[in-house]
Amino acid sequence: MSNERLRTVMEASGWTHAALAGVTGVDPKSVERWVNLGRTPRRATALAAAEALGEDVHALWPALRQARAARAVSPELVALYGQRADLPVSVFVDLLSQARQRIDVLVYAAVFLHEAYPRLNDLLRERAGEGCAIRIAVGDADDPNVQQRGREEKFGHGIESRCRLALLHYRPLADVPGIELRTHGTTLYNSLYRADDQMLVNAHVWGVNAYGAPVWHLRRHGDGCMFDTYAGSFDAVWETARPVEG
Repeated sequence: MSNERLRTVMEASGWTHAALAGVTGVDPKSVERWVNLGRTPRRATALAAAEALGEDVHALWPALRQARAARAVSPELVALYGQRADLPVSVFVDLLSQARQRIDVLVYAAVFLHEAYPRLNDLLRERAGEGCAIRIAVGDADDPNVQQRGREEKFGHGIESRCRLALLHYRPLADVPGIELRTHGTTLYNSLYRADDQMLVNAHVWGVNAYGAPVWHLRRHGDGCMFDTYAGSFDAVWETARPVEG
């Protein structure tokens, strides 16, 4: 079965088989098989192709959505994923949906959440309405530390536009009781997604976009644990962040 989504995207942007093969380091016949036979490339190759085409990798190759969890080696470690792209967005949505007391989100942008799950704001409103305290911190597009991160992951000014887009997505929540929205200018070493005593930690790797970096799923296990270390990190950043008005 052919990959019509890939064919349409390539035709719309004027990409030939040879041109896409050149930027992904494969033979043009491989690209031809992606399009005409519906073959799925290796994950790293697919990510490179999706980045060149300006498309979501899972929209082009849905088969790459499967999560691959490793065996836990600590009471806190629920699962380990080689890169964020291994996780279906449903993993994030399910985690936030289970929260009853607290949700904390610390990112530069993470616009993939709103793009893949348009009901995210509705979900957060529902959780706040049930008494859940929600804190969301996104990157300040004008801050030098945020802009430096964009240069390091080789996106140029892309990170600044993504931070602004994230703020547009979240801004309608700024006047919702129980939800606080702030912008930060810190150098992030991890993006954090906390729901009560569970947390997804997306490591940041120099020169790599967050979707290509590892994620570990933690569950709090006693005082002074890894979970508390990351939770404390969130609190420290939150104290430096600036409130966003509705």
